[in-house]
Amino acid sequence: MNIALVVFDSLRKDCVGVYGKPFWGKVNTPHFDRFAEESIIFTSAFPESLPTLPARRALYTGRRVYPFFNGDFKLKGDFVGAAGWGPIPEDQPTVSEILQKAGYRTALISDVYHMFKPSKNFWRGFDQWTFLRGQETDPARSGPQLTQKEIDYWLPKELQNESSIRFIQQCIMNMHDRWQEEEFFAPRVFREASRWLTQNQDAERFFLVVESFDPHEPWLVPPYYRKMYLNEDGPEQIKSGYSQQQIGDYLLKRTQANYSGEVTMCDRWFGYFLETMRVMGLLENTMIIFTSDHGHSIGDNGYMGKRGYPSMPEVYEIPLMIRMPGAKHKGKISHIFVQHHDIAAQILESAGIKNMPDLDGKPFLIEALKNSEIRDHVTVGWGANPTVITRDWWLNFKMDMTGILLYKRKKKDAFKKNFAPVYPEIVKKLIDIALKDAGGSFPQWLVELAKKQQDAPGCSDLAARKPKS
Repeated sequence: MNIALVVFDSLRKDCVGVYGKPFWGKVNTPHFDRFAEESIIFTSAFPESLPTLPARRALYTGRRVYPFFNGDFKLKGDFVGAAGWGPIPEDQPTVSEILQKAGYRTALISDVYHMFKPSKNFWRGFDQWTFLRGQETDPARSGPQLTQKEIDYWLPKELQNESSIRFIQQCIMNMHDRWQEEEFFAPRVFREASRWLTQNQDAERFFLVVESFDPHEPWLVPPYYRKMYLNEDGPEQIKSGYSQQQIGDYLLKRTQANYSGEVTMCDRWFGYFLETMRVMGLLENTMIIFTSDHGHSIGDNGYMGKRGYPSMPEVYEIPLMIRMPGAKHKGKISHIFVQHHDIAAQILESAGIKNMPDLDGKPFLIEALKNSEIRDHVTVGWGANPTVITRDWWLNFKMDMTGILLYKRKKKDAFKKNFAPVYPEIVKKLIDIALKDAGGSFPQWLVELAKKQQDAPGCSDLAARKPKS
């Protein structure tokens, strides 16, 4: 059996049609929806750690990254990112390395530029790895520089500062010569993945990883995608301020329309990839896993960006659909708790690996088909702020044991009221779970970091830590 793993960056669960719709309105995803009809759908999937690179470390290895011991990376050629924002540890074999040794032909097609920065090693174990340049601040172009008039078009005055201007400068420079849809990023990723399939028809078995940075910001799409959701002219808005929202209603609607348009463009080209598999006869002998690393707040509760504290469902709940060969078990819906490191374990089990390495993740397909749980909670790590989620509760706290937020998941407007003062025994139980999953303690450097962070609401400094002076 072949295995294809498709990962989108910042794809909100509620923007995939089968899961519903975001608060600003339905997003058109006909190809995602058709894929869902032929898949096993998981409703309770979560990351293991966040954001981008910690999530992929867990997904690629089946090992926990939380609680980020030895995770204080400060590598040349990179910004000082979140805890765990570093390479895959050399002593941890990757799924691709294991499958490569087992006779699979392995490939990675990706435009997630963080994976390819100096000191990174996420392409280990791939017979072919293809890095498609130009996302976000990847230095793919050095000119021409934008004029102030161009900066003002792409970046609202309210969001302009030295950092945001530098971000927009590089993003738009990278778009030079890319204004035909086929040259946008998601189309390039799925065209290249489809090309790989046609070039490797002689492979006895393959493991193909397709990583699309879209629909991550900047939300750059051909205008007709945005006009599906907002058909009026006005200023452009394509990035997050990582703060409580300070832009007007029009710019917020423009942001949501650009994001929705980018999801729809991802959907179209994912459909292109699936059609390639169909005409090649690969849908009959390939397991296809569809997921994302995390979501993104786009005006939810007045916030724009993603953050680990206070954590919220629009960022922490992820889509997960698995299409089995021949669409076996299609229509099955599973509510079991699944995390990224479980996906790695499931891939290895499905590939028939006999001598499984020592993993933290657990294969879950058999249990899902029996409606049997593999765990009764998930603990998700982001920097100094663990989140513990059970069927009834959602706990967010700081590793210095302050800023405790306890929410009733089944309550209407669940995240409006903090029940921590009302149920201290529940808080203690869930914190004990987080400590147990951490191996009994938290890294001291993260405890110290937690002390410097403000309590919710409004925390946003986890997107990237500040470098030491």
